[in-house]
Amino acid sequence: MEEKVREFLTEKVAAEPYARHLGMRLLRVDAGYALVEMDFDETKQNIFGLAHGGAVFSLIDEAFEVASNSHGIMAVALNMNVTYMAAPRLGTTLRAEAVEIHRTVRTASYQIRVTDAEGTLIALCQALVYRKKDKAFAAT
Repeated sequence: MEEKVREFLTEKVAAEPYARHLGMRLLRVDAGYALVEMDFDETKQNIFGLAHGGAVFSLIDEAFEVASNSHGIMAVALNMNVTYMAAPRLGTTLRAEAVEIHRTVRTASYQIRVTDAEGTLIALCQALVYRKKDKAFAAT
C-alpha cells in the first residue's frame, strides 16, 4: 500500500466528525484491509439498553470505507448486508475488521466482522463498492 494513501486515510479518519463523535479509532490499514475500534458505552444504547444497530453499523461502515479506499481510488458503497449475531456487553470495546474478498477495476467485495473484547462475533457484513475510474484521492 502506498504510504501517502495510508497517511491520508489515517488523517481523514482522525478528523472525520462522525467517527470522532462515536469515538472510533483506526488501528490498522493495509491494502484492502482496515481494523477500527469503538467503545460500547451508554451513548450507543437502544431503547432496551442493548447496542444500537446503527452504532454497530457505523463501526462496520467506517472499516469498510477505509479498506475499500486503501488502494487510492475513490470507492463508494453500493450494497451492505449486515447480520447481527449477538449483543455486546456495555463497556466492551468493539472491533470491526474489513477484509477485501475480490476486486476488479470497477467493483470490490468486502467481509466485515465485528467482535467484542472476548472475541465474540457481534455482527457480520458482506459489502460491495463501486470504484470510481476517474476520481482518485488528492494524496495519490
